[in-house]
Amino acid sequence: MTTSRRPPEILQLVPAPEVPEADPSPSILPVVFNLDENSTPGEVLEVLALRPFASGEQPWARSTRLEHVKPDAPLRPPGARLVRSARERGQETVLATGDGWTLLVNRWKGGGAYVAVTATAEDLAEEIFEESVRDATDPPQTDDTNVEMGFWHLSARGPQRNERAISADHWSDIRRNYSAPVATALERIMTLSPDDVSGRLLLHGPPGTGKTTALRALARAWKDWCDADCVLDPESLFGAPSYLMEVAVGDDDEEKRRWRLLILEDCDELIRGEAKQSAGQGLSRLLNLTDGMLGQGRDVLVAITTNEDLTRLHPAVVRPGRCLAQVEVGPLTQAESAAWLAEAGAEAEVGPDGATLAELVALSKGERPAADRPSGTATGFYL
Repeated sequence: MTTSRRPPEILQLVPAPEVPEADPSPSILPVVFNLDENSTPGEVLEVLALRPFASGEQPWARSTRLEHVKPDAPLRPPGARLVRSARERGQETVLATGDGWTLLVNRWKGGGAYVAVTATAEDLAEEIFEESVRDATDPPQTDDTNVEMGFWHLSARGPQRNERAISADHWSDIRRNYSAPVATALERIMTLSPDDVSGRLLLHGPPGTGKTTALRALARAWKDWCDADCVLDPESLFGAPSYLMEVAVGDDDEEKRRWRLLILEDCDELIRGEAKQSAGQGLSRLLNLTDGMLGQGRDVLVAITTNEDLTRLHPAVVRPGRCLAQVEVGPLTQAESAAWLAEAGAEAEVGPDGATLAELVALSKGERPAADRPSGTATGFYL
């Protein structure tokens, strides 16, 4: 039996208003938007919001993405007429209109929002836009115990960045977590200025050695001149050029632009020796971001963590000249471990090979480490 199925066009919008010949405004174009059965109510509202701009009825547009939106912020001016509202999967979409303008608002449960205004005149678009976003955000408050960090991920709607305040120790409070030569080297890194940094950081070694702790402390130490962003899906970042461009370009305002520290955790597949075969162009794009044309003038420092041993990493990543500094990090010595436990008020014995930070924390709580640490594997911190 053969059945035919009609095209999935369940709604067509074909606006083509009549315009008097004497009207000096630009010609209004006929516009066709097709929606199918998979279109969500929110997507329908986005199409409706685009119609007056696409047709030329409202040729002026202003838009922006917002972070830390106040829960009670209306995101529309007083007197706006609510035309449609849709709510689904943590997102609310609102379409509102007024005399000569149209407003679309996408709002997410994480505190982010997208606001777009179209209008018949430039000054009207600017006025409605400013009224819609005025006093709408409330950035998180940071103090001596935390630092503001951005978190990137690639969603179905494109690259998304959310900010939150995370706990970050002061370097002086965690210095004892690292062996003496490593602590000395890291202390120099913590005190670097914008004129001293370039390239990337590479932290390698087994889990539990304090890689993430050091990065949080670094973000706090540099917060006066450098913004820290954590990329949750580095494999997607270097697999999608549009995503990489969004993250790499940053703020083009020369007066507001600051250094940025991009943190990429657990990048084993991206930078190990066979990365060219397993990760495709990912490694090349990483090198281009730090050393190539993409990174020129962007003031971006890339921090990478991996559990791989240094000998298994791609030579292009670790070759001389590609890192600002190199610091080998291993477990604390037996004496340093004993001193760490004594300061924590714990009574436990440490073997002749010393202990990692995670092992010391477990011992201080009266626990045994979950598994024996592989022998001969050092932790590394490359900058």
